[in-house]
Amino acid sequence: MSSPLQLLEEVKNSAFEELEDCSTLEQLEDFRVKHLGRKGTLREILSNMSAVPPEKRPEVGKEANQLKNRLNSTFERKEKQLKEKAREKKKKEQWLDVTLPGRGVRVGHTHPVRQVLQEIKTIFRQMGFNSEDGPEIETDWYNFEALNIPEDHPARDMHDTFYLEDGRLLRTHTSPVQIHAMENTQPPLQIIAPGKVFRRDADVTHSPMFHQVEGLWVDEKVTFSELKGTLELFVHRLFSEDTRLRFRPSYFPFTEPSAEIDIAFEPPGSSSTTWLEILGAGMVHPRVFEAVGYDTEKYQGFAFGMGVERLAMLKYGVDNLQLFFENDMRFLSQF
Repeated sequence: MSSPLQLLEEVKNSAFEELEDCSTLEQLEDFRVKHLGRKGTLREILSNMSAVPPEKRPEVGKEANQLKNRLNSTFERKEKQLKEKAREKKKKEQWLDVTLPGRGVRVGHTHPVRQVLQEIKTIFRQMGFNSEDGPEIETDWYNFEALNIPEDHPARDMHDTFYLEDGRLLRTHTSPVQIHAMENTQPPLQIIAPGKVFRRDADVTHSPMFHQVEGLWVDEKVTFSELKGTLELFVHRLFSEDTRLRFRPSYFPFTEPSAEIDIAFEPPGSSSTTWLEILGAGMVHPRVFEAVGYDTEKYQGFAFGMGVERLAMLKYGVDNLQLFFENDMRFLSQF
């Protein structure tokens, strides 16, 4: 290892030539680290002054500091020159013809899920349904109990729920909006409840957040015939008049009788017809009316619920639900 005196002579004899030979900012940075950095040669000289004979220390210290100042000033001039050179090079390489016409700004459009949601709302609005909104963070009462889903009910297994620390939860369907609406409004009542819902589920056909539209019609003489006619009209308007659908008996705790509605679907490349479930429905269970104080002897009603993403997948021929949430412009620009 060189002594401070030897190292000082070496720097004096070679540093300025090294600096002059730097032709790029990268080389200049290497030089700074080598000689002027925290672990550079000049710092090493000043840190090891104890190895210099006492009588020479003032002279060596003074000379080292002077050398450091000269190198710093020379380094700054060199850096300025190289930066200017780099700017000139960049100007030539990135030359722009300012006389060229500007590029047009692409106009965005509504997300495909939002498009289908708006179409659903329009169809039901034309049939006399008003749109209602409600909170996405709910209590157990509104999300389950008031809908005839008590704590020990097996139907709760169908809703893998996100619970919060305070006992509340992220709503698993938009049916709680119906409870809020019935608490605040006396029949007749004709509403839909579109919005986001949340469940612990994620794969190519499920998402932890998705959109639903729930519907409710309550009056003195509402029958299953009105339910059937309403949903047939909705399906034909959303898809086409030729769309075939069927009502299949099912079970939901908040409706009785209950049904699932399937549509006939022909997969791409196949000549056979497949029946796909698109929504659930039924006559409102009397216990739901009792929870909101409706007279079960006087009023009847029907309710239905559908997943917007599933309808969008069928309408647009999309086979992977996750495409709706990945923000891939190659996919979204098709709509």
